[in-house]
Amino acid sequence: MLIKQVSVFVENTTGRLHKLTKILADANIDIIASTIAETTDFGILRCILPDPQAGADLLKSKGFNASLTDVIAVSIEDKVGGFDAVLAELADAQIGVKYIYSTVKNAGGNAVIVMKPEDPAKAVEVLAAKGIKLVSIEDFMA
Repeated sequence: MLIKQVSVFVENTTGRLHKLTKILADANIDIIASTIAETTDFGILRCILPDPQAGADLLKSKGFNASLTDVIAVSIEDKVGGFDAVLAELADAQIGVKYIYSTVKNAGGNAVIVMKPEDPAKAVEVLAAKGIKLVSIEDFMA
């Protein structure tokens, strides 16, 4: 299953990231997972929110440039080789992965990894066929 990730352009200035997180906190919106890639002048915050459309709309209304992207999240056994098994299935299916990040939440005691495959819909199909547990927004909230 595909989940929507909120991607937000954030200027690399003191307090700008705090302003973004305060907007979400004041609206009682939990950041389920996040990562930020930065350069000297700006960063791209990628995050999973319970209601991504509402979160993106709120941030846009406050002057942030926010968009939605399809990603997948997988639940993997927290052991040596657990993540490698997932990546092996994607590589065998000729599906590249653009980026990944992990979460502090888990799904039934397993680690959860968020990833942006080159073809998210095909990745879902391949991984589901191999019995790899895909995580939904509802799973994160359980």
